[in-house]
Amino acid sequence: MTPASRPVLVTGVAGFIASHTVTALLARGERVVGIDNFDPFYSHQVKERNLRDIVAPGFEFIHQDLTDAAAMRDLFTRVKPRGVIHLAAKAGVRPSLADPVGYAHANVTGTMSVMNAALAAGCERLVMASSSSVYGNSPTAPFREDQDVNAPISPYAATKRACELIAHTHHTLNGTPIGMLRFFTVFGPRQRPDLAVSLFLSRVSRGEPLTLFGDGAMSRDYTYVDDIVRGILAAYDRVDRFGYRVWNLGGNSPVSLGDMVAYIERAVGKKAVIKRADMQPGDVLRTWADLTRSRAELDYAPTVPFETGVLRQWEWMQRSGQ
Repeated sequence: MTPASRPVLVTGVAGFIASHTVTALLARGERVVGIDNFDPFYSHQVKERNLRDIVAPGFEFIHQDLTDAAAMRDLFTRVKPRGVIHLAAKAGVRPSLADPVGYAHANVTGTMSVMNAALAAGCERLVMASSSSVYGNSPTAPFREDQDVNAPISPYAATKRACELIAHTHHTLNGTPIGMLRFFTVFGPRQRPDLAVSLFLSRVSRGEPLTLFGDGAMSRDYTYVDDIVRGILAAYDRVDRFGYRVWNLGGNSPVSLGDMVAYIERAVGKKAVIKRADMQPGDVLRTWADLTRSRAELDYAPTVPFETGVLRQWEWMQRSGQ
């Protein structure tokens, strides 16, 4: 097997971002091996639908738990991937409060298993998902990759910061180029049903109440999934120039909670029924990506405004019966 013919291995492939990433890799002629363990956090049927959408020549799916280190090593030895895009994780701030041990096992142990198997198989590069949650309640905005991120406020954020540190150690010891991508609130078709845009679109369309935490001023830097995927592929293609590198991938245009609801009301054509509640533990007040580094080094530039993305997501939900 020549280096050029070796596949790209993508983890979490039945999930939201990874399924779009695989579609983009296949479209540019890559062979792709995808791994997923069908974690029961949300519907198995949703993940099966995602996989059906990407079944194509050049794609192989493997049902595998990343935390099984021996099985992962055997799999990598057989597949011999050229590089890895590691997107699998237990995601979400609030659920991590209830299951910190499970999050540490899946996210930290799973990531170490991927890196060690990749090293043994001679992988050329790794790109891995981090999160904007590592910035915590930073008083400085927009958030820069070089600022202090050692004060996470949720177990999920702590696991993502831990993965960044482990990846730096792995690169230092072994020389493998590794890119850590801090995603900022990704949305679009196939978004997990529990996430805000998907959940709010569904509830507003059915006339069900929305529970809004805080006073509505909390804001998020929403990023459309196609923009995220372009950033992922650019990082994968260029990480060998940098060794170990962290990049923000965001929309660079924060939207308040109140404005987000207004955009959703316009997309659906109905007014939301709103209930108010106190801010939840672990929630941050805002996220906002400084894209100076990712623009300069990855030519990354988001192209889809939030309102346009919400309309596209709503149209997809209607077509797919969500």
